[in-house]
Amino acid sequence: MAITSDLKRAICSLFEVHADDGGVQRIVTPLEYSGSNDQIVVRVRPTEDGQGFVIDENGEAAFYAGLNGGDIESEAVVRWAAEISFASPVEFTEDEKISAFASNERLIAPYIFRVAEAAQQLHAIATARVDRQASDFKERIKQIVQEIAKETKLEYNSEVELPIAGGLKADHVLGTNKPLIIIAATSSTRLLEAEVIYMQYRADKKLGYVLAVAENQATVGKKQYERAAYYTNKAVIFNQDAFSKLISNEVMAGIH
Repeated sequence: MAITSDLKRAICSLFEVHADDGGVQRIVTPLEYSGSNDQIVVRVRPTEDGQGFVIDENGEAAFYAGLNGGDIESEAVVRWAAEISFASPVEFTEDEKISAFASNERLIAPYIFRVAEAAQQLHAIATARVDRQASDFKERIKQIVQEIAKETKLEYNSEVELPIAGGLKADHVLGTNKPLIIIAATSSTRLLEAEVIYMQYRADKKLGYVLAVAENQATVGKKQYERAAYYTNKAVIFNQDAFSKLISNEVMAGIH
């Protein structure tokens, strides 16, 4: 019995419950979105007619998937949404929320688990294809940079920790005098890191040319991509032929 009691307390302690405005209960669960430290948060809201409760994750699963370049309108997600609404009390709504309706209080606890589980699934499915594409995207950049380094006999290194505060890394560094610092932006966060690198190089008056390359605008976000043009030396969308010519031109211009 002692083990059972301790186990119950330990499990319950993993969940934080907060009372928000309007009778909303916010539950911070120990579950996390894959590839991040973001915990899944579920909210329990009483319906206006007092006939039950709506349990949802406030659209955060779709939001975080989007930040990581996920596609919540992909075939895999559409198929998953249809299956989950058929086989469980949970549904993925038009306003991009995962929700369930509990007609009485006894259903709230199990539905919290159902919603949290579905949120984790949605995020994983929406971002799975992106992970594979990002890996190929980075590999193609690597091949191009290596080929140009070989042709030009410039010093080349990859996964370089830069001589600035914060220990940020460049995917590739080409040259030494005024090195070409290449950031393969596979997410909005990585693009933001390119901006931080650029600003720190300017603040420290270090020589370096920061080139951020994203696979597409959807991966990093349109607004973030447009902003990056002002906070890097250059930000581009990846095109294999164009990128190869761009790197060659930068080298020929004697930047490095």
